[in-house]
Amino acid sequence: MRWIRTAAALMTALALGLLPAAPVAAAPGPAVELSQAEGGKGGEINVSGSGWKPGALLMLLICGQAAPGKGVIGGTNSCANTEGRAATVDARGGFSAKLPVAEPPKPCPCVVHVAGVTGQQDAVDREFTVAGHPTAPLPEASGDGRLAVLAAVRLDGSSGLLTWFGAPPSREIVFTVGNLGSAPVKDPVFQVGSSHGVFAPQYEERQWRGTVDPGKKALVRLPVELTAGAHGDYQVSVRYAGKVLVEQPWGVGRPWGVTLFWLLLAVVVPAALFRIGMAVVDRARPATSPARHRPRPPARPRAGLRTRASGPALRDPGDDEPTAALPWFSPDSAPSAPESSPTTKGHA
Repeated sequence: MRWIRTAAALMTALALGLLPAAPVAAAPGPAVELSQAEGGKGGEINVSGSGWKPGALLMLLICGQAAPGKGVIGGTNSCANTEGRAATVDARGGFSAKLPVAEPPKPCPCVVHVAGVTGQQDAVDREFTVAGHPTAPLPEASGDGRLAVLAAVRLDGSSGLLTWFGAPPSREIVFTVGNLGSAPVKDPVFQVGSSHGVFAPQYEERQWRGTVDPGKKALVRLPVELTAGAHGDYQVSVRYAGKVLVEQPWGVGRPWGVTLFWLLLAVVVPAALFRIGMAVVDRARPATSPARHRPRPPARPRAGLRTRASGPALRDPGDDEPTAALPWFSPDSAPSAPESSPTTKGHA
């Protein structure tokens, strides 16, 4: 009986193993909903979404020459950027924002383009019709070339002396791309942007000269430059065909030369003002009486006074009469000299 129970257990396990596995429910991706599918210039629509990463910053734009599944063919140059809005995803992964209806620079078909700026790099397009805006067929794709990043990203370059004094920091972002499509990609145009803090990156187009054949790879170098005096933590992003390819943090040091300049200026300017002020005070001060500081001349003896100890009368060039020099002592108080002593100075 035991072997019968063992065989039954083995057959049950084998039957369970042959049963098809239940499909695992895939996590829902980001979704976007519009309050209306058509609107005229000057109107407003409500854009809401779900399934986004909590805390992500999103950019909402109305773009022309685009369609869901094909993306925005002309990039953000085909969008009404000045009328765009930003939205932050809440803790439940949803958002809701008002978007004014504006005419994009390219003809329709148009979409409402929702793309992650920070925190999430997904992009979702929803078909939208701008009433009264011209329409045109979508341009035919030149090929099915798709670029993807194959290696780590790095920033090449260093800061010079001028950057230490506030010049714009500059680097080269270097990455390796591969063509995963079936057509070559010639002279691709990338969009390079930098962001600081919660601000969205400002993208600028950079064209890379070269051709990436299907199944091949190429090293791409694109210049990146910040504003003068920039410092702190930045993030450099590179987009291609509406999708972010790479993101690289960049820590920019403080331009201490500017701080040193202001410190020296705070010392030199007060010192110069003090010297100028002292010179002005010295010139504006009234002149003092010269008699107050003139040394007193020696007393003149009376004219005609002569003694034994005095010499011959002295005559001042400015006087009409001769004057005699006063003796150092009176004749009565002069000490008597011994007989053997030499003759007193001044006697005949």
